[in-house]
Amino acid sequence: MSVQEILADENELTHLLGAQQAVVLSTRVRLARNLEGFPFPGWAKPAHRKEIAERCIEALTQLSHFRKSHVFKMGDLPDLDRAVLVERHLVSKELASGKSGAAVISRDQTCSVMVNEEDHLRIQVVKAGWHLRGTWNIAEQLDDAIGATLGIAFSDQLGFLTACPTNVGTGLRASAMVHLPGLCLAGHIEKVTRALSQDGLAVRGWLGEGTEAAGNIFQISNQQTLGLSEDAILRHLGGWVKTLVDQEWNARRKVAQEEGERFVDRLSRSLGLLRHARLLTSAESMNMLSHLRLACDMGCLPEERRHVVDRLMIEGQPAHVQARQGAELDSDGRDRRRATAVREALRDFPEVGSPTA
Repeated sequence: MSVQEILADENELTHLLGAQQAVVLSTRVRLARNLEGFPFPGWAKPAHRKEIAERCIEALTQLSHFRKSHVFKMGDLPDLDRAVLVERHLVSKELASGKSGAAVISRDQTCSVMVNEEDHLRIQVVKAGWHLRGTWNIAEQLDDAIGATLGIAFSDQLGFLTACPTNVGTGLRASAMVHLPGLCLAGHIEKVTRALSQDGLAVRGWLGEGTEAAGNIFQISNQQTLGLSEDAILRHLGGWVKTLVDQEWNARRKVAQEEGERFVDRLSRSLGLLRHARLLTSAESMNMLSHLRLACDMGCLPEERRHVVDRLMIEGQPAHVQARQGAELDSDGRDRRRATAVREALRDFPEVGSPTA
C-alpha cells in the first residue's frame, strides 16, 4: 500500500472547511496498551514481534473504525514514505526508524494504531480543533473494542502495564496542538511554558518531543499517568487549554492595538513574500504561514481561508514536498517546489485588512 493514498485522502485537519479553530489546531488522545503473555517490544525476539504484529493487524482490521483502512508495515516502506507518516503525526519517529513495526490508519486519518513501537499498541485519535471529550470518547470506544478481542496486560494495583514506567496506570496521553503567535510576539511565551511545566504538563514542538515550535505551534500534553483517573487528566489539561486560549487572545488583541498599522504590515509582508517567493525553506514557510493563520483568526483575512493555511503547513514539510513531486529532492529543489505550491494556493487570496476580532 502506498503513502500516496494518504496524501490523496481528504481529512478534517487539511480539507474539511469549518473544522479548524482559531487557537487550537487539533486535539489528540493516545493510549498505550500491551498484550498479555508477550514481552514488551524492546525485549521481544523477532519471532514474537512478528506474531504480535500479525495478531494485532488481524484484530484491528476487523473493527468498524478500520474496515477500510491503510495498513503499513514499516519494513516494507521506503524512507520517504515513513517520513510522510511522521510529518502527518500518524506514526512516531521511533516506529518509523524500525523495521518490525506497523501502523493501521483509518481512511479519514482520525484513528490510527501503531503496532510494536515502545508498546505493543499505541492507540491514537486526532480531531481538528478543540474536542477533548469527543476525542476521548472515540479513543475509549476503540480501546474497549480492542480489549474485547485481544487480551490486554493489566494490574489491579498499577493499572495498564507499559514498557516505560511514565505510562503505567491509565496509559493516557492527551494533548492539544496550539498556535500561539500572540504570546510569542508579546514576549510572554517562556513564562507561559514554564508555568505549564511546573504544573505537570509537557510543552513540545510541532513534531513532538525534541522538536522546535515551528510556526509558533506548540504541543501541550499531560505527563502523569499513574495515580490519576482518566477524567482527572482530561480536566487538568482542559483547564489549562482554556486558560491558554484566553491568554493568547488577550495577547493578540494587545499586540494588534499597540502596533496598529505595523501589525497589519507584518501580516501583509508575509502574504506578499509567500505569493512571490521562488525559494522557501520549511522554517520560512511555517513562520509566514503562522502570520496568515493569525490574519484569518483576527478578521484580517476571511476565516474560511484558514483551512488552506493549515493544509500548506502540513504539506510544506520536507517529506510531503518530495512525495508530491514523486522523487527525492535536494534542499534547493524542495525549497523551489514548496514555493511553487504556496504561490499557487495563495493566488486568489485577498489583501490583508485591519483586524476585526
